[in-house]
This record gives sequence, structure tokens and C-alpha cells, in this order.
Amino acid sequence: MTVSETDRQQTVNGSEAAPPAFLVGDGNQNHRPGRVTAVCGSVVEVEFPDSLPGIDEALLLKDGERTVVLEVAHHLDQRTLRGIAMGYTEGLFRGMPVERTGKPITVPVGPETLGRIFNALREPLDGREPLTQAERWPIHRPAPSLAAQRGGLEFLETGIKSIDLLAPLVRGGKAGLIGGAGVGKTVLLQELIRAMNQTRRGVAVFADADSPPGHQYICPYTACTIGEYFMSQGRHVLVVYDDLTKHADAYRRASLLLGRPPGREAYPADIFYLHARLLARATKLHERHGGGSLTALPIATTQAGNISAYIPTNLISITDGQLCLDARLFNEGVRPAIDMGLSVSRVGGKAQPALLRRLAGDLRLLYAQFHELETFARFGAELEPETRRRLERGRRLREALKQPRLRPWSLGREAATLFAIREGLVDEIAVEQVSEFLEALSRRLTDQDTGVLSALESGDDLTHELQDRLRQSITAAQRAFLARRGE
Repeated sequence: MTVSETDRQQTVNGSEAAPPAFLVGDGNQNHRPGRVTAVCGSVVEVEFPDSLPGIDEALLLKDGERTVVLEVAHHLDQRTLRGIAMGYTEGLFRGMPVERTGKPITVPVGPETLGRIFNALREPLDGREPLTQAERWPIHRPAPSLAAQRGGLEFLETGIKSIDLLAPLVRGGKAGLIGGAGVGKTVLLQELIRAMNQTRRGVAVFADADSPPGHQYICPYTACTIGEYFMSQGRHVLVVYDDLTKHADAYRRASLLLGRPPGREAYPADIFYLHARLLARATKLHERHGGGSLTALPIATTQAGNISAYIPTNLISITDGQLCLDARLFNEGVRPAIDMGLSVSRVGGKAQPALLRRLAGDLRLLYAQFHELETFARFGAELEPETRRRLERGRRLREALKQPRLRPWSLGREAATLFAIREGLVDEIAVEQVSEFLEALSRRLTDQDTGVLSALESGDDLTHELQDRLRQSITAAQRAFLARRGE
């Protein structure tokens, strides 16, 4: 049950139902205010005369017209705690009063958020008016129960050939995107967002490098909460966390100031729990709960392609798979520069339509064998005819998986491409002309052989009749293409 549904529940045995504890804390608003005892960067130390607030409770520090929100993070003793400031701490002073709210940090949610840009506390950054919704959800929420989640896998079509064929995504899944700077992560993200966001009306929650560490820390939780609202309304949501390496750095800085002992690479011991708790909220709900989904795409930036660093390895162990982008492939002109040797999809072909599952069943293995053959061939060794044929076909497969920016391919076109490669119907096309030929084949299927394309788009199994029709279409397109080329 969502928070809003719980709030609207009226009575239990004739009396008003108690609101959930994680929304209102202990409900006691008679505590005396605390006092600031120290300010160190983004961490504020507060002493309370009465009992201490619970972890994650929001505190308020008022400095004139400015209000700074403080989230309780660490208890020092029975009267003193330390919290992370959700804003700049300049101007805060010792002895400043601190008010308790009895609630965790909450954000307004609702349809009015569409098309807007906010900071981590949902303050508008687009110059428009603040939100007026009365409904607010806490940013730290438990993941949906197993009973509320739907079993089974639903294929998430992205229109990116290398992903749909080799590393498929599912609705409600968690797929990490790992790579260094300048390898095309932003363009790939735009492709994935475009595949999900058909209405072109998304929500951006923004915390840049100049934002306070507290904003950088809670930004992904705010974005996830907004997404969960739309998921509860039966919508399909994609949340991109760009990126969790910087999020972990911000939390590391705050944790060191909180006095927590550093662990591997100076990260606090609970950083794995923090990211696991966040990504566990990505799921697909059962139809009785609306059938919505929230798909998470966390990003980890690597240094010199080192995927064995702490945060990337954490994400690899949490997610359903990862897409690794390689700088060498990017510089060689392979776009998107996905390294299929390091990329993994734990759902594999189980999520793919029957058509793609049949065509792409052993594609990863064939692609890996091609890379080994290509490496061997660089030494100038004499190759057998069959080995050379497999090597040339692998080069055409790699060329076929290249994709121009913001040019998604439909399911039918992807299937036709893979069928043409596997059947050797592209072997007579020069490697540098493969992309041009596939565009010509796509135009023929769209303009002339619409029945074949419609059958492929359905995703059903590849019958013998459909294979014959598709082979005829590809052969005709090949003859026309070579004739235009004068070959």
C-alpha cells in the first residue's frame, strides 16, 4: 500500500487509523529545542535537553529568513547528535536553536512535477512557481514487498541493437552503466531515456558539483520517490542515477566529518547498504497494485577503465547486469562503445521475445570468439578458410551493431539485421558498406515488404515460411544495392 493510500484510510474498528510511523516519527512535538554546539563543513552537531530524535528525522535551523534542513545521521551520546545539513552552513553559529519536526524529510509528489527541474529538496530551478501539492512522501521509503511485486520478466525495448540483442533490459530491473569520461555515456543515456519517455515530459532532480554535500547525498532518494509516485499510478518510470560514484564521494565526505571510521578507499562501511537500499526500490508491481514499474539505471564513473574499484564492484553485485563502455572501442569508432566481454545481463534471453531469443541465443559467444580470432589475426598468422570466413562475418556483425546517435531501431529491423548476418547474406557486402546496406534493407521492409516487417514486429517465433520470405527480401535488397554500386 502506498503512503497516499495509507493516509486516505479512514477507520479501523470504528476509529481513525494511525498513520505510519515512518511518516510522523514518534508524534511528540513537546520536546524542547536543541542547540548547535559545533559546525564542521556540512555536518552540524546538536545537543538536546530531552531525548534525542530518531535517525533520519528532519530538524530545522532558522537563520533569519533562511531555513536549513538537517537530517539526523549519527548519535554521539544520550544528548548529542550529528546531522547532515541540506544546504550551505555559512552563517550558522554555536547556540543556534534547532527545532524538531517529528518527521523525516519529505517531498511533494504528483502530476505537477512533470516537465519541471528541481533541486534535491524540490525547490524549483526552472524559474517557475513552487509546487502546491499537499501530498508529500518521505524520501527514505522501504522497497515494495515481494507480495506486491510481479513475477516474470517483461522485455524493455530500447531500440539500441547492441543492448536489445546482446544485453537485454527488463522493466523494473536494475542495470548498471560503467565507464570512464568521454566514452559516450551521455549519448547512450539520451537513447535510453528517449526509449522510455514517449511523451517527452520527464522530471529532472538536479544537484551539481557546486551543490551542498547534503543535496548531493539525498538527490537520488528524491528522484526515486518521485518515480515511485508515478509507478504507484500504473506508469512505467526510468530513473537514471548520474552518477553513484559522485554520490558515494559526497557521502564519504560527510561521513568522515561525522566521525565514522573509514573503510576501503576511505568509504564508510554502510555505503553498500545505502546503494542497495536505493536500488531495491526498482521493481515492477503486480497488476492488483496498478502494474507500474520503476527501472533503475545507476551509473559509475571509472578511472582509466578500472571496473574493479570499490563503487563499480558494489554496483555489479547489486544490479541485474551491467553495460561497460570502453574507451578503446569508442576511439575506434564503435558507437555505442559497449564492451560485450565485460557487459553482463543476468536475465539473458529470458526476457527477449521468442524471435530475438532464437536469433540471439548464442550471439554473445560468437561475438567473443570473433574478438579472439581478431586478436590472433593481428599477429599475421596464416588462417584457414573457415576461420577467415568467421572473422569476416564477425567484422560485419560489429559494423551492424554500430548505431548513429538518436536513431533507434524497431524490433523487426533488429531481427532482420541479425538474420541477415547469421545467414551469410551480408558476406558479399564490403565491411565499410554494411551500415548503408542495412539502411537500404530497412527501407525496403518498410516500403515494400510490410507484411514481413509486421510479422517480425510481433516478436513471435521465426517460422519456416517467415524465414523464406525474409530471405527473399534480403536477397532482393542485396541485388539492388550491389547494382547501384556497380558491382
